[in-house]
This record gives sequence, C-alpha cells and structure tokens, in this order.
Amino acid sequence: MAALLLLTAASAPPPTVDVSVTGLRSTKGQVLVCLTANPKAFPDCSKDKASVRLAVKAANAGHFKVVAPADGTYAVAVVHDENSNNKMDMALFMPKEGFGFSRNPAIGMGAPKFKSASFAVHGDTHQAIKMKYML
Repeated sequence: MAALLLLTAASAPPPTVDVSVTGLRSTKGQVLVCLTANPKAFPDCSKDKASVRLAVKAANAGHFKVVAPADGTYAVAVVHDENSNNKMDMALFMPKEGFGFSRNPAIGMGAPKFKSASFAVHGDTHQAIKMKYML
C-alpha cells in the first residue's frame, strides 16, 4: 500500500499557476514572465537558475499557464516588453514599459518585496495581475 502511495505521488504532475493579465496598453511585443521562489532573486529572475522564465506574445497574454517546479511559495513578475528587446526599458530610473506582480502589491519607490507578492502553490492555483505603466 505504501509503495502504491509513493508511486502515485511520484507520478503527480507539477503544479501550474494560471495567470491572467489585465490592463495591457497594447498588443505590441511580448510579456516577459518570471516565477521564482527565491526572495533574493525577485523580481529579477536572472539571479535564480531555478526560476521559471518565459515570454508570451502580448496578444496572447490575457491568460496563460506557468508550470511551477514544485509546491511552495512563489512570486510572479511580468514586464510588457513592447519593443521585444527582452528587457524593461528605463527613462531616468522610471520604467518606460508596463509591469505587474502577483497579488498586485502597492508600488512605491522601486519594486515590491517578495513577501508582498508571494503566494502559496499547493496544486494548481490562479493569479490575476494588473499591469501598471509609469510613463
């Protein structure tokens, strides 16, 4: 019986985060997505080799799925990369392109902390992200 339970647990698919994005100002370019469990790597996933990163065409970014590596605590950051250069463009320390975070935390000076954007993943879950544009 225990072996059967282990086999069932081992074959369970990884959890998914169903993401819906609202407030894109155009369908130009792409939406860069970062899913991380590492507070030190949020919101810049390039510092986390275990993060999940993907690009979704802006025209299709209203609803998509991200496969999480395992159950745990994660945060999502998204950037509307309108010119498809794979980075957030800045103007005098202000983002020229849109951005958003899981749980839609208040934005002050700089990006929110991992804690304000993090959420538990235990099986499939959903996050609704509202885009913000500074310029």
